[in-house]
Amino acid sequence: MTDINEKLAEILEVDTVNDSDVFTQFDEWDSLTSLSIIAMVDANYNTNISAEQLLSFTTVGDLKNYLNSKKS
Repeated sequence: MTDINEKLAEILEVDTVNDSDVFTQFDEWDSLTSLSIIAMVDANYNTNISAEQLLSFTTVGDLKNYLNSKKS
């Protein structure tokens, strides 16, 4: 699931994203960015998340752990 980091980096307009990065600490973090992440998750991982769920994930790793749990 390393390509999610690349997709998130593109959405957040940064060079790289690490699992320990906190979503709200990115300069580009806003409501449109969160909607873009929600759409990316739906399109690429066939998982629907709400804005509230996304906000409950503090770090990139939290989102990845959630997506991994949905694969099982």
